[in-house]
Amino acid sequence: MLFRTDAAASASAEALRAHADDQLSQYRHELAHLVGIDSGSYSPDGVDAVGAWCAARLAAAGFAVETPPTPVVDGRRFGRVVVGRRLGTGTRRILLFAHMDTVFADGTAALRPYREVGGRAYGPGVSDDKGGLLAGIHAADVLDRIGYAGYGELILAFTPDEEVGAPASGELLRAAATGVDAALCLECARENGDVVVARKGVADVHVDVSGRAAHAGVEPERGADAAVEAARLLLDAHALACDGDVTVNIGVVAAGERPNIVPAVATLRGEVRAWTAAALERTLHALERRVEATTVPGVGATFRREALCPPLEATDTAVLFQAARAVAADGGWPLGGAATGGVSDANFIAALGVPVLDGLGPIGGDDHSPTEWLDLASVPERVALLAGLVVRIAEG
Repeated sequence: MLFRTDAAASASAEALRAHADDQLSQYRHELAHLVGIDSGSYSPDGVDAVGAWCAARLAAAGFAVETPPTPVVDGRRFGRVVVGRRLGTGTRRILLFAHMDTVFADGTAALRPYREVGGRAYGPGVSDDKGGLLAGIHAADVLDRIGYAGYGELILAFTPDEEVGAPASGELLRAAATGVDAALCLECARENGDVVVARKGVADVHVDVSGRAAHAGVEPERGADAAVEAARLLLDAHALACDGDVTVNIGVVAAGERPNIVPAVATLRGEVRAWTAAALERTLHALERRVEATTVPGVGATFRREALCPPLEATDTAVLFQAARAVAADGGWPLGGAATGGVSDANFIAALGVPVLDGLGPIGGDDHSPTEWLDLASVPERVALLAGLVVRIAEG
């Protein structure tokens, strides 16, 4: 299509919403197809089936599509990343990103097929994140329909492993995000329609405790009880939590071999979450110091951090949140912002210094459960919001 130089003037809230409404039937048909594909994070063939559909859909919409393979991680293969790029007439580069994987095992799509009841769609991954992924594609379609290409480059990136922390796709997504002017995360909106303006950062922690075994009946005094130290560590770790600002959860505790042996080893595995990078680092440092200062004679312990995900702080989202609220106000749609303890790929993009806004997909809920749902009535509004936000960012 030949884009008009004054196309931004045609991007009224009413026009965007009208085009999004026109596309709803197609959206529902495509959503049913995607939800019908099992695409658990550890099912690369299923993820690649979703990716092949996305790649073809983007190519048909005028995007140049790349599907770079992801690296093998700890002997495990993951699906490919899909990146679509469409050049415009402006200067600002805008990234929309979502994930193709779900938390559900193969066979779930057949066990719980896509269905619509009472204005809601149900099925595995319907809101997290196939509904959001599809909203990004339809927002690009709306921009095409109104003849708007005032951005410098519109990039849509879909990843295969967000649900397990993006071990394979993280670097590829960060490469796609490097140098963009704004990034819009297509995770589903909160149940009240709020976008996500902050997410906690999280670090996994692993503690190994080493003591000395002894016969618990004959000579227990010769033992050094690793289980006692682990129990004290557990209580002290949870004491580091701070009124919801910082949470500490030791979710796995294991110690000993038999009831009649003083435990020689123990293991604790958990996580620390915090709203700011400073609070996360401060808590991790305090926990490490406590692990080093063991309290049971003869017992030692080691601490290591694993899988650190930085927080998405409110300062990372403030400018785009105000822009989104302005777009919503033009359309007469209320738009609030929420903070959540869960993480997404948006956390990693924000760490690059890129302005990010999260939760821009349609309204949904009960993620990761058999009752996961998506509000179909919210789809046109969210598609229009996305398209309008792209225009507002591109126009500065």
